[in-house]
Amino acid sequence: MMELKANFSAKKDASSCHIKLKKDGKFICYAKCTNSLIQQSSSWNVDIVKKKTVEGLLDLPTFSLFPSFMPVPEKNVTDQKSEWNRFLTFLYDNDKVATVKLENLKIHVFPSAREPNETDDGLYFSQAVVAYDLLELCDTSVDQGHATSVMCGATTKAVSSLPSTNPLSLSNSPHPSMKHVAFESGAYVKGSSSAEKATCSSISKCHEHNSLQLCSTKEDVAAERNFVTNPSYLKTLGHAHSGWIFGAIAELVDNSRDARASRLEIAVETIFDKTAGSEIPMLSVIDDGVGMNHQEILSMISFGHKVPDEDNQDCIGRFGVGFKTGSMRLGRDALVLTQTTHSRSVAFLSQSLNEGKDNVEIPVVSYRRQAQCMDIDTSVHSEALAKNNLNAIKQFSPFNEYLIGEKAGLFRGNTGTQIYIWNLDKWGAEYTLEWQAGLCGGSTFHQGDIYIRSRRVRKRPGQTSRKVSLDYSLRSYLEVIFLEPRMKIYVQGSLVRSRPLAKSLNNTAHHNGDIMGKQVRLTLGRCQIEWDEANCGIFLYWHGRLIEAYKRVGGMVHSADMGRGVIGVIDVTELMDDGNGGVWVHNNKQGFQDCEPYALLEEWLGKQADEYWDKFFDPVQLKKGHARYKPDNNWVQCDKCRKWRLLDADFDSMNLPKDWFCYMEPFNGKCEMPEEKPGRGVITVGLKRSSGHDPSKTADCQGLQIDSASPTAEAVGEDKSTQSAEGDEKTPVKKARRGKGQDKSTPPAEDDEEIPVIKRRRRSVQNARKYIQE
Repeated sequence: MMELKANFSAKKDASSCHIKLKKDGKFICYAKCTNSLIQQSSSWNVDIVKKKTVEGLLDLPTFSLFPSFMPVPEKNVTDQKSEWNRFLTFLYDNDKVATVKLENLKIHVFPSAREPNETDDGLYFSQAVVAYDLLELCDTSVDQGHATSVMCGATTKAVSSLPSTNPLSLSNSPHPSMKHVAFESGAYVKGSSSAEKATCSSISKCHEHNSLQLCSTKEDVAAERNFVTNPSYLKTLGHAHSGWIFGAIAELVDNSRDARASRLEIAVETIFDKTAGSEIPMLSVIDDGVGMNHQEILSMISFGHKVPDEDNQDCIGRFGVGFKTGSMRLGRDALVLTQTTHSRSVAFLSQSLNEGKDNVEIPVVSYRRQAQCMDIDTSVHSEALAKNNLNAIKQFSPFNEYLIGEKAGLFRGNTGTQIYIWNLDKWGAEYTLEWQAGLCGGSTFHQGDIYIRSRRVRKRPGQTSRKVSLDYSLRSYLEVIFLEPRMKIYVQGSLVRSRPLAKSLNNTAHHNGDIMGKQVRLTLGRCQIEWDEANCGIFLYWHGRLIEAYKRVGGMVHSADMGRGVIGVIDVTELMDDGNGGVWVHNNKQGFQDCEPYALLEEWLGKQADEYWDKFFDPVQLKKGHARYKPDNNWVQCDKCRKWRLLDADFDSMNLPKDWFCYMEPFNGKCEMPEEKPGRGVITVGLKRSSGHDPSKTADCQGLQIDSASPTAEAVGEDKSTQSAEGDEKTPVKKARRGKGQDKSTPPAEDDEEIPVIKRRRRSVQNARKYIQE
């Protein structure tokens, strides 16, 4: 191949070829060359790229380009000389290259040595250097003695056996099966020999026999380029999570859950980057899931795939864009290392690698297990292609084969996936993410966390609270990200204690509804944490994953006080299925589409939340100081089987050890025992001074009548006794609407330290004013 190229470059035409140089369609000047590869009166509209992005530039064949200032109406000779000097000086000072793709080759123009002084013609550069990529030949004919088809890149043996005719003209080719394929500079990898350079895809696939019988042997595994989009699209992908960067991390967490991982570690560490010459932060996401084989990782890094016809209830991923949108939002470069029981693959999705290129290239290297060793999998790509892709990863990332091997050791012979992201997104001069390491010794008070640097609270209708830790603390977000948490998640090395919201509420009530013929079940209750932070709203889950948090509905939207501390939990998986294989969920999984089911759901949620507030929170009692209202049920998760166990009502959950297992107090059971489900107790409400009070039912100190079949009935006595203990200074919060039969003449004692709170209530404004006057 090199001999053939040399023959072409050696041919000189007696007459010079005049070239019209342009940038962005604007005329620069005229130039000339005597190389026969260039057509007469050619026009080059160049693009400027960084020199280091053109791989193997110094290994390409070259010829010289000379200034030729022809008098034209656009510019006179003096102006053309000035433009020639400015053009090459800019390339020289900024270490850049002017590239242009012609019909028959791709060329790269860069300046030669700068003259110490101006020449007699007033030039600083007497000539420029042109490096060029010739068209490669694709021989689909069957070579004698070799039943081989070569795709996009003939071997040296095949090319050298062809007659030395001009390959730039298809009509002159003696082989009718030859076709022209433009050779991209991205196919070169720095440091590789000329014989190893061939047009090949970084996203490589070994195709089976098709109608063209394109196949490959072990001696020469052919691969085709898989050009899908412009590299600028990589940056566009990250815009899916431009409003909230934790949505990008959630995409990676979803992938781990779909891979049935039992352990997930998220951390920001530092790594030395040879390009920056210093330590840089790098986000790592490591799980112990099932891993991915070669075809599965190709599907993950490819741009979209077929949406499944059925909505898999056990799988969150659906749109085929989660990894790409998430990783490209977090940083410019991402490396994936994944391992199954029989294979290991490395993939590199990088904006740095593709800068200045015309198409996205994603290097992939796959290995297969041979006994106790991992060897390059030649059934999916050639060994030469794998080495080229590995060289590209080494050149544009902090990883080399030794560091990759060290990271692979974290699998400890098991399966899993590791994702590393660097060149993280910036917030001004700092990074958008801020991270803190926890204290040594497993402290529960100073645990490590990853924050959004701005600490901004997301906008929600009717919200006035400025303290929503879920919005800027990754640990707080991951505590509630799953409806039924099973996977152990570690942030900055410390375990995230999951908080199943539906199981941690006080005064819990369940409401069943029918929306467009589909059943939904809403759990409402009071949460002490949210009361303290003045938050409220509905948590909507889809496929068990949190989509919307603190969604205010009904009167919550219009009043900051109404609904304070009230939390609702609902799973809308079935409702958000359109019945035709589609779902009413945004691709970024941070909201629902504006559709009829969602509009009806909002209306129904508003009614249920308003009724709950009107009935349950009229006679609220508060205790002075650091009072805490216990949940109706105490739950704890086993650190081994990850099942949730219901504890006795009289057991103080604060006495549980950090690592709790099923055999411990107070459960005293085994991991094999099935998980207990909370009973479906029905809570009925009767106001404390109303004539509708049923003496046959137990009533707590807040006037709530609880059905004796409810699992919360036994807990009422404890809550009642706890709140009436001696030494507690407590005061009833006065109702905005007085119940029938209440003694209006008894004023509060002067010695009591009261917390006068008047709830703003719909339909009760006049009664509230009457109470204030009294």
